[in-house]
Amino acid sequence: MELDLMRIFSDTDYVHRSGTPEEQRAAEYLKARCEALGVPARIEGFRVPMAEMRGAKVTVDGREIPCRGFFNCGSGSVSAELLYMPSVDKVSLSAAKGKIVLLDTQGVGFFGYKDLMEAGAVGILFQYGNMYYPHGDIDERDLREHVVGDERKVLCAMIHTSSAVEIVRTGAKGAVITIDQREYDGESRNVIAEISGRRDEFITLSAHYDSTALSHGAYDNMSGCAGLLGVMNALKDRRLNYGLRFVFCGSEERGLLGSKAYVRDHEEELSKTALNVNLDMIGCIMGKFIACVSAEEKLANYISYMGAELGFPVSARVGVYSSDSTPFADKGVPALSFARLASPNAAPIHCRYDTLELMSAEQLEKDIAFIAEFTRRMADSAVCPVSREIPEKVKTELDEYLARKRKPE
Repeated sequence: MELDLMRIFSDTDYVHRSGTPEEQRAAEYLKARCEALGVPARIEGFRVPMAEMRGAKVTVDGREIPCRGFFNCGSGSVSAELLYMPSVDKVSLSAAKGKIVLLDTQGVGFFGYKDLMEAGAVGILFQYGNMYYPHGDIDERDLREHVVGDERKVLCAMIHTSSAVEIVRTGAKGAVITIDQREYDGESRNVIAEISGRRDEFITLSAHYDSTALSHGAYDNMSGCAGLLGVMNALKDRRLNYGLRFVFCGSEERGLLGSKAYVRDHEEELSKTALNVNLDMIGCIMGKFIACVSAEEKLANYISYMGAELGFPVSARVGVYSSDSTPFADKGVPALSFARLASPNAAPIHCRYDTLELMSAEQLEKDIAFIAEFTRRMADSAVCPVSREIPEKVKTELDEYLARKRKPE
């Protein structure tokens, strides 16, 4: 079968948010594409927290403000004085007790949320969008379990940036957040396909296929899934030394839930995983190709040398990338993420503008060719040359990224 890369984007040109029937539809589509290439595939489900939003309302000084309630933040109503906080710093936190706080961000991490709860905030308003864009979209988010941790839940809602600016400009004094939702356990899915090698060890290639609530997710990240299928198509008829396992991850946009579920459910196999190669946003019209290596520096150097050898510009560095390579590295598996990163003015994500029009068939083919050649070299090595030692610098970054340790201020 000839692989039509651009058709993948048109076939999945719809919102496929975590835990929804549309995400399941995309998973089944990707499974079928693997099987059409002659590669066996299966779907593995895992739990995700879900909610049915029955109603959400925000009023500020008696005036209703368009909003989206956060899923899984509870139900009820809270009324309090409003406090605008440009930053979750110690001085601002000192005034947060008993207040509904308005933040400049679209979300908050574990330590930021913990600080707000310890400071006594009773509700949170976040903001989304650009007040100069023609659309007034407001994103849907959830209050993530790993963000809440052992703290209490408070009602949270998203408003548009234009509303936030007006609230601050007019010096609004009080706010009310009211949310009614049914929370429940839902299911997301990973799609797993395998090509056997001569050894019983393998290289895992990953990419997430879920989108955010406003996005059709072509660039972020059906492009990575097209990349996996392209590598699969290029290498499926080769008898490589290491096997190849392709993992199309669900629910990455909600905190890497698919890859976290994979490393949890396949922990006994991780000792046989020589390397993880993750693809997150490739093939866009403009942008710089990068490799973020959560492994020894020699691998970053190798990728740079390989790019020079093949005439393919790539910027490689050692660190932690906010994508599905991270749970692998955290379990001691050398990992890296490839991406072609464009300015958000040229290739926006997490919004209505992330559609197939951002993609370049020519660039996607070039990116896949480089990734496939890198994968072939690793998989056909007599012994995979990448050390299984994760550098201390990367371990520290993993602790900070996964909220086991605060970043120094």
